[in-house]
Amino acid sequence: MFGEKLIFIILCYIIISYYYEKSMSFSVAIVGLPNVGKSTLFKALTKKPVAIANYPFTTIQPNKGVITVPDERLTKIAAVIHPEKITPTTIEFIDIAGLVKGAHRGEGLGNQFLAQIRNCDAILLVLRGFSNPDVENVLQEINPQKESAILQLELLMKDWEVLENIIKKLEHESKTKDKLILKKLNLCQKIKEELNKEKMISEINLTEEEKAMLKEYQFLTAKPIFYLLNTNHQTKTDLPQPHLTLNLKEEEELSEMSAEELKELNLNLYLDQLILACYNILDLITFYTVAGKKEARAWTLKRGLKCPQAGGIVHSDFEEKFIRAEVIPWQKLIEAGSWTKAKELGLVKIVGHDYLVQDGDVIEFKI
Repeated sequence: MFGEKLIFIILCYIIISYYYEKSMSFSVAIVGLPNVGKSTLFKALTKKPVAIANYPFTTIQPNKGVITVPDERLTKIAAVIHPEKITPTTIEFIDIAGLVKGAHRGEGLGNQFLAQIRNCDAILLVLRGFSNPDVENVLQEINPQKESAILQLELLMKDWEVLENIIKKLEHESKTKDKLILKKLNLCQKIKEELNKEKMISEINLTEEEKAMLKEYQFLTAKPIFYLLNTNHQTKTDLPQPHLTLNLKEEEELSEMSAEELKELNLNLYLDQLILACYNILDLITFYTVAGKKEARAWTLKRGLKCPQAGGIVHSDFEEKFIRAEVIPWQKLIEAGSWTKAKELGLVKIVGHDYLVQDGDVIEFKI
């Protein structure tokens, strides 16, 4: 009886994991030293109440929040289609507890926190650029470049440690002379040489085949990184690209105000820039469906995928039973004024299995 229950649970997990992956959900880990403003940022982004304190390790278990991606194009499409419902695409942010020097060796629960980053698609490194005697500074100085170097080294050292174990395992398995295993072993040895030079995996010149081969290992330094300087406008510094400078305390306070209040006071909230920046470093595109007039919806897709794969995100039948699709760039739909008018003007094109979906495409799948 217990065995049957266990098999059922495993099958459910496999099915859920499959559909989670198919749904093209993407997540960004908010990473930094303690007390740099990570939880403040998370609260401003998600409007969720989280524990924020002036001492290290207020956060132990990661906070998670799903955020809608700002999209003026979807608003304009809806204005033309007049749907019953509008559904934007989303991205998940995960507030990871503060890392410290030596995290890869387990310092400050570092192994636990680094493992939480592994499951994310991108990393948002938050760096401290503000002085506040009431908020403990674990670095004892305002030095964003030094913080960045510490965090990058911790990610790199953790990858090196994981890579060592992978190589040992592959060396043992390579005795079978399996060609794929030998190829993986050679690649991992190449990666190790570059890590020894303190080079991030994302900085190594790899082929698409090699990148695909490494994907299963979820290396931390293979993930795209965006840098955010949390400043009170007193610190100016050169940071790696891409980066953004924000006062997160101000952003948190502004996020609690309504759109009307912000407009009345002529204030701007810059968090949308950050959300879009994280979306962009993942090399994602957005396509749209209009489902008659029931729903105008934005969908997230990895750049370079074909029409049936996009259809599979909407519904598995649209991939498995795909015949063709009708496609129009969103601007042309707006100019035409309606889907029907766009078809009359010959602006809607018929595409097949090999069509590469473009950012901003409005698609109707046919099965």
